[in-house]
Amino acid sequence: MGNGKTPYYKAYNAPAGGWGAAAATAKVLMQQSVIVKGSEALLKMNKPGGFKCPSCAFPDQACEKLFDFCENGAKALAHEATKFRVTREFFAEHSVTELMEQSDYWLEMQGRLTEPMRYDAATDHYVPCSWDDAFALIGKHLRGLESPHQAEFYTSGRTPNEAAFLYSIFVREFGTNNFPDCSNMCHEPTSRGLPPAIGVGKGTVVLEDFDHAEAIFVIGQNTGTNSPRMMTNLVEARKRGIPIVAVNPMPERALIRFTEPQDILQMATFGSTKVSSEFVHIKIGGDLAFIKGIMKVMFEREAAGETVLDHEFIREHTVGIEAIREDALAQDWAEIVEVSGLAEEQIRRCAEIYIRSNATIICYGMGLTQHQLGSQLLQQVASLLLLKGNYGKPGAGISPIRGHSNVQGDRTVGIDERPSPEYLDRVREVFGFEPPRDWGHHTVESVEAMLDGSAKVFIGMGGNFVRAVPDTERSYAAMRKLDLTVGIATKLNRGHMVHGKDALILPVVARSERFITGLGEQFVTIEDSMSNVSASRGVLEPASPDLMPEVEIVCRMAMAALPDSKTDWARYADDYAAIRDKIAEVYPEIYEGFNQKIQAPNGFHLDVAPRRLVWKTPNGKANFLPLPGLHVNAVVDDPAMLRLATVRSHDQFNTTIYSYNDRYRGVYNDRMVLFMNAQDIADRGLVEGQKVALETISTDGIPRRVEGLSVLDYPMPRGAIAGYYPELNPLIPLDYYDKTSGTPAAKSVPVRVVAA
Repeated sequence: MGNGKTPYYKAYNAPAGGWGAAAATAKVLMQQSVIVKGSEALLKMNKPGGFKCPSCAFPDQACEKLFDFCENGAKALAHEATKFRVTREFFAEHSVTELMEQSDYWLEMQGRLTEPMRYDAATDHYVPCSWDDAFALIGKHLRGLESPHQAEFYTSGRTPNEAAFLYSIFVREFGTNNFPDCSNMCHEPTSRGLPPAIGVGKGTVVLEDFDHAEAIFVIGQNTGTNSPRMMTNLVEARKRGIPIVAVNPMPERALIRFTEPQDILQMATFGSTKVSSEFVHIKIGGDLAFIKGIMKVMFEREAAGETVLDHEFIREHTVGIEAIREDALAQDWAEIVEVSGLAEEQIRRCAEIYIRSNATIICYGMGLTQHQLGSQLLQQVASLLLLKGNYGKPGAGISPIRGHSNVQGDRTVGIDERPSPEYLDRVREVFGFEPPRDWGHHTVESVEAMLDGSAKVFIGMGGNFVRAVPDTERSYAAMRKLDLTVGIATKLNRGHMVHGKDALILPVVARSERFITGLGEQFVTIEDSMSNVSASRGVLEPASPDLMPEVEIVCRMAMAALPDSKTDWARYADDYAAIRDKIAEVYPEIYEGFNQKIQAPNGFHLDVAPRRLVWKTPNGKANFLPLPGLHVNAVVDDPAMLRLATVRSHDQFNTTIYSYNDRYRGVYNDRMVLFMNAQDIADRGLVEGQKVALETISTDGIPRRVEGLSVLDYPMPRGAIAGYYPELNPLIPLDYYDKTSGTPAAKSVPVRVVAA
């Protein structure tokens, strides 16, 4: 399913950002017919008194600028503010079977949902439904379950803190911890892997640290597409002469050369900045070998009598270095080179950059998290930073670059399938009910529960769950076995077409729009990826008078499912400040005085203990946690095997497709492409442009195949290929994930290429 235009491929050699980004922003505003409306709203995005970008989670810049948005933030807003509408007439015209045949892009482009809709099986159409009837149907299904554990409650990262907190309270009062969450599919290894090492499942860096860093490593993260506002900090660092080491299987354009759209001189002179001082063209899955290579250099030099470690820091704050030292020194250089795909000389050069720096930031994305041992891999990153004491001082720390704009905040306020006993005790004390103590389902476990019939109801608070999860065909079959599916959304998506026997689409007020309740205008709060909490106040009128805020939807569902609840849901539906008071009661250590602190124009920063050199681990220390060997995925003994990484295009946000183009990679009018190394193409007797299929190499006996992919000669490492998500999700087995976090290993899927 394409856009009907002829695909073509043309290398992009210009800098990222600059006039290309400016033109793309203007184009999307025109395309959605919101030039005036969208432009005015953009000037208030990420500004005090305005609303937070619905796209990425990177913090707002400290300095005052005319505008603080990027190309992809502009796309997200334009598609949210669009003039196009999905009305009851649209659903009367199109059956669900017909809509299922349309592309994700086509569904997105139809516009904003306008009123609640209910699936009518007799006609295979969605039909109008009142809000009262919708909540009555939800209440009927939830109350009719034999066990509360038969329901799955999904949360998207766009859900603000107030709605997410109430959602967590509602679901726990209902009786389950089944919280499959979008973080399960991306940065859950951060949440699960880092706490045993440093005591917190978040980053330890704030934006000001970039001004003091002496070296910055960016590993497995496509900054120019997934968090473009971060480019400002990287460019400024390079102007100060700070080395930036980019580690990626794909040479991403923005980390090579970038033009700041807000730099008038660069824009006027068509200038640009070389961003990476060192590009590390690593094999897929080779990051552990690279990290251990750096550690090996450090320990070798220590053994030779040189002081390269921060011994005072290690002695005072850590335990376990002996195992890390023994493991690193035991690694063979030939194997490190083979697994990483890098020359020993380059690893030693990167080690020298790290050793010379007195303050280093390591940023990472899903290139590190989405492996079978993703959680343990992050522990090695944490250990590398511990060796030089890179915590608790300016310019240093670990920095996960998260995608969704409040995915971290949702986790902070209770969206967690494995809640701590201390948190559950606080919920009991504050709300007066006994919450369930057993762990609930993460995303993969929720799909497994649907497949085996133990799950009956799915409620999706935002997102496009079924398109985001792996093993597409099995996941589709799983969703269709449910008795009820509820999609709470702003736009039409695939999840509304793959539904249960009963199905509801509930349209919400978007973040850029005003929240009006019985007590007047309200605001919500967002936590960014560096633990800053700030207010978000919509400035646009809602797309339809029949939309409802997420907070009210949560409260109405709770009232329908829990008719005897003592929780004052009606009050919370109107008074968001009352919700924040309850958040502060449940989380007094970090949220005390929430309503007072949020009045500050730029909000406030949540306490992150390692910044104070406090380690909230069982032993009160930061822990070096060894990971034996060099592999983060199961070794596959098949000479034809290639490692597939699924990636996003530049015109995409998660499963939302803005166009069929990927400007920085030179792809136009096509998403069914396969980025391959030239020698890998030749070795298989293929030619560029040839149509091929991919087949998964798995041990479960289930065939997985995607047809119709065009081979592109692209500078990939030998043995590594890449293609677009979610189109290649069918190739990822449901059980191919990190067992610590539940995150699918989508960055290293063993596949073979076959002729179409």
